[in-house]
Amino acid sequence: MTAAARLLALPVLLLPLAAAAQTPPNAAPEATLQACFAELQPAARAAGVTPETWQRHTAGLTALPDVLDKLDQQPEFRTPIWDYLAALVDDERVAQGLAMLEQHRLVLDEVAQRHGVDPATVVAVWGVESDFGQTFGKYPLVQALGTLSCQGRRQTFFRGELFAALRILQAGHVAPERLVGSWAGAFGHTQFMPTTYERLAVDFDGDGRRDLIDSVPDALASTANFLTRAGWKDGLPWGFEVRLPAGFSTEGQGRRVRQPMARWRELGLRRADGSPLPELEQPAGLMTPAGARGPAFLVLKNFDAIYSYNAAESYGLAIAHLADRLRGGGPFVTPWPTDDAGLSRAERRELQQLLAGRGHDIGTIDGLLGERSRAAIRAERQRLFGERTPDGRAGQKLLRTLRAEALLPAPDSAAPASPDMPISQ
Repeated sequence: MTAAARLLALPVLLLPLAAAAQTPPNAAPEATLQACFAELQPAARAAGVTPETWQRHTAGLTALPDVLDKLDQQPEFRTPIWDYLAALVDDERVAQGLAMLEQHRLVLDEVAQRHGVDPATVVAVWGVESDFGQTFGKYPLVQALGTLSCQGRRQTFFRGELFAALRILQAGHVAPERLVGSWAGAFGHTQFMPTTYERLAVDFDGDGRRDLIDSVPDALASTANFLTRAGWKDGLPWGFEVRLPAGFSTEGQGRRVRQPMARWRELGLRRADGSPLPELEQPAGLMTPAGARGPAFLVLKNFDAIYSYNAAESYGLAIAHLADRLRGGGPFVTPWPTDDAGLSRAERRELQQLLAGRGHDIGTIDGLLGERSRAAIRAERQRLFGERTPDGRAGQKLLRTLRAEALLPAPDSAAPASPDMPISQ
């Protein structure tokens, strides 16, 4: 799974290594990391990493400072949920997901038969995690995990992942040059962390390797195996959107506060389309990720299984909603409580084009709003809306305003000369 919000659920561990601490402050990055690795090698050997493997894959590595910057900037926790879902569950991704369902139908049907997870849910994880294999990540895993094992927070956690990554290489499941992924160590089509790979990855294509990078069948089956082991029950919903009665208080409610469906009916809740709640034996919790004014959901145990893939409710909701859309469902009925909704990926690309048209250097127009795009957004929000400290957020208001400006004629352009004025001076 992604090196994403589930990492933030772990306790903060600050365990600087003695050798690293003794390294002079002006030491080269390579020397600092190598001093740390010298301290780590005995623990790696005790964890099953041979000296040969350790030397081969850690010699000469330098730290990657930007992974430390990303450690506390997880979008699942920092991004408004309407922005997060607008980009992850858009018409473009639904169309791609439907194509993947058709292309891999035989494999997905067999995965469902063996592991008991429906094709739409598996494909939804695939779409959110790597955009169906289009974005694996750019970081060499050993180098990224080595950096996080020696610097920053949660070093003990990342050391376990580093040792697992080295064991994967040692066993020959993945070629070293192919073990590239997210900044925090997740890799493959459905972004497993190395220790999760060791526990749950499946050799579905029967080639003797559990390959989540170059084997789509292995990746899809491994995802289904993860969800089943996390408690997924075939044939049951993850939950559904509901309509709250007028004046209903959500105080004290939450995903973990479960009540029988009959009790929710007594309290006046109905499906979002106005129909009665289904007759289900499982208790459900009420989740209101944007408060009582936004969409509300009753969630069951299958939502917990999705949540365990990446411990953030916004992430779980993105997977669940995308799966519903792939089954033919529509957008949420209740709008998000904002007057400035988020942008789909196509709208983000359009915004980047408009920013570039105003002379901003934003790099590649790809719908990924990196620092250059956000710097341009801050400048435009300040110019257009007079914001003193713009935050770089892209929303519908900015897009509509830039669209309108792009349609206006340029100053003094194409205006016919007055008959009372000479053509030239």
